[in-house]
Amino acid sequence: HGRIMKHIAVNTRLLLGGRLEGIGRFASEVLQRMVARNPDVRFSFFFDRPYDSGFLFGENVEAIVLPPQARPPLLWYAWFHVMLRHKLDRLRPDVFFSPEFYRSSHPSIPQVPVFHDLAYEHYPQDLPRFASWYCRRYSPRYARRADQLLTVSEYSKQDIVSRYCIAPEKISVVYNGVSARFRPVPEAEQQAARAQYAGGAPFFHFVGAIHPRKNIENLLRAFDHFKQAHPSPVKLLIVGRKGWRYAGAMEVYEHMTHRDAVVFTGYVPDEALSSLYAASLGLCYVPYLEGFGIPILEAMHSETAVICSGVSAMPEVAGDAALLVDPFSVPEIAGAMAQLYHQPALRLALIGKGRVQREQFSWDLTYEKVWKVLSGYL
Repeated sequence: HGRIMKHIAVNTRLLLGGRLEGIGRFASEVLQRMVARNPDVRFSFFFDRPYDSGFLFGENVEAIVLPPQARPPLLWYAWFHVMLRHKLDRLRPDVFFSPEFYRSSHPSIPQVPVFHDLAYEHYPQDLPRFASWYCRRYSPRYARRADQLLTVSEYSKQDIVSRYCIAPEKISVVYNGVSARFRPVPEAEQQAARAQYAGGAPFFHFVGAIHPRKNIENLLRAFDHFKQAHPSPVKLLIVGRKGWRYAGAMEVYEHMTHRDAVVFTGYVPDEALSSLYAASLGLCYVPYLEGFGIPILEAMHSETAVICSGVSAMPEVAGDAALLVDPFSVPEIAGAMAQLYHQPALRLALIGKGRVQREQFSWDLTYEKVWKVLSGYL
């Protein structure tokens, strides 16, 4: 019985109550499973602010709050390289797991970060300037110094290998999954969602934070184009909070002919999101770069047709179950909307293909792949 418990330290600063987005969602789903399935492992979760106790997923988790609240990049540096390094030195865990690309500068503890995409390398102008500089300066260093890297698509793996000259065998692809809340919804519930969000009208929708990479500008232009060519009651719902640099999207919106048909819903909680998806004519998801694209899976599970970009990781997630478009071509995006609107049979065919395609991805599979790598250090 004198055996010392195995110990994993985790960067959990993106587990924010009521505001889980991509990386926070990944962390939450994977860690819930990891804690529950490994009761004999001790976990230290590092937060940078008071946390929601719902994120302490078991008796074997201790929460440690380290100042400063690390949002501006200078404070990221202080948090990861001073406070965290010092704490890791005292705790000496077997491995440090970071669900984002940041790692600590601790010289000897094995570290496994998750790189979701290298958007800041391809489109540096899309981020606030200092954040963009920080990511491009430290991301390649973190990648080279990591003991192993995880990433969420073959596309991102290839991107990291070619851009940072990392050996492919150091990188494992773990994919993303989808929340169990996304499921088919009865017609009455769909009607209620249409009434609540679109005044009863049919609609297309986008889900995600509004920032440049999500390409809301071309989505709005394409919707205007679609409405010109196909007079109809159809609306477009933009579902998500305003992220950063969203002025460009708002300017396109102000100049639209059919801006009355666009609804900005703000952030919609998961509970309501599934019925919104299910009620939609189709998810229109046309970012110009995505390391994965979880909304594509959410749509498949809600049995909704998908239009998405044919670039970066999106074709990998969508398979043959979506209409793939060039995110830089407004007419192409508009044409796909027209196809979904006028061809119910096409919508049904895509939904059927989605039922098959979605089977490749689940948070259980994600957890198993992550655990395979981390358990190697225990």
